[in-house]
Amino acid sequence: MIRSLIAQARQAHFNRRTLLAGAGAGATALALAACANTGGGQAKPSAAADKSETDKTLNWANWAAYIDEDDDGNYPTLVAFTEQTGIEVNYEVAVDDNNTYYGKVKDQLALGQDIGADTVCLTDWMVGRWIRFGYTQELDHANIPNLSNLTPALADPDFDPGRKFSVPWQGGFAGICWNKEAIPGGLESVEDLWNSELKGRIGVLSEMRDTIGLLMLQNGVDISGDWGDAEFEAANEILREQVESGQVRNIKGNSYLEDLKSEDTLAAICWSGDITVINAEAGDKWEFAIPTAGGTLWNDNFLVPIGSPRKTNAETLINYYYEPEVAAEVAAWVNYITPVVGAKEAAMAIDPELAENQLIFPDEDTLSQAHIFRTLTPAEEQKYQAAFQSILLGS
Repeated sequence: MIRSLIAQARQAHFNRRTLLAGAGAGATALALAACANTGGGQAKPSAAADKSETDKTLNWANWAAYIDEDDDGNYPTLVAFTEQTGIEVNYEVAVDDNNTYYGKVKDQLALGQDIGADTVCLTDWMVGRWIRFGYTQELDHANIPNLSNLTPALADPDFDPGRKFSVPWQGGFAGICWNKEAIPGGLESVEDLWNSELKGRIGVLSEMRDTIGLLMLQNGVDISGDWGDAEFEAANEILREQVESGQVRNIKGNSYLEDLKSEDTLAAICWSGDITVINAEAGDKWEFAIPTAGGTLWNDNFLVPIGSPRKTNAETLINYYYEPEVAAEVAAWVNYITPVVGAKEAAMAIDPELAENQLIFPDEDTLSQAHIFRTLTPAEEQKYQAAFQSILLGS
């Protein structure tokens, strides 16, 4: 069963993308408003009463192309989950960018209201913000026994010690990609994006930590270490210059892939798994690389919003996706780094080539090329995000 499903996932036509709008002026303004809300001094909302015992449904908000899907638009692992548990899942592609999604739901969160999602997958730093403001429910690990399969290195992050409020979904790298037909010689560094021959054909991500993180690494900064305003401002100024000169065409969230496919952009700062997806979807035309100066490493995480009335259902879902065979099936489709111990062995038994894919199961050498953007203080987060967003507003 698993063998056939993974084969189906790897051979699918990948016609599942329903991309949200890019980071235009309206989305950027919303993100700035979200960033301005620090949550300071507010009473934390109370968790909703759990009605999972009588309500066997679940709403899951996630990013585009972030779960297995067949040619008919079904999600095989979710179909199997419903068959096992009786819980019906409404899976919604609702996240294009951490800040814009937060901007849509922050007022409801502050009031402890149901945002229409019982679980949502967001990036480490945004999860840290939700936890800090009291916008997430504490997880009952007794309902997630498969959490014992969590990769030890991810078990105790500074934004959520002991994983009381969050559990990793998938991880990945931010690096550079290019159209192999238009740029046959390839690219090696972020600096190569500024080649005059590519003017007006470059895209960068609206995720500040990935775009600025790569620029800081190019400047020789250890983004996981001790750095401050000067290092951030130097990288931000490089981006500003490239935007104002017209070198950078677009700054977007997940929808940057549409620009690659239309060839509005020929190269970009991008996310690793996406390039496997776009190659399967639109022809083997693009290549991904971790830049010579290094790439960023991140994780997106399950959390349960404070107003969700179905926390136990969400915990049941999380536990299911921590079964190694299920994690391997998802990894075969999304091509991101799975956080589940045993998934590589499950993949090896099915498809050795999959198990050797460094973008899914990276070895120590590959991981040594990637760096985690250090956790920011609330003041730094607001200041740096505002500085970055000012470039988006002017782009």
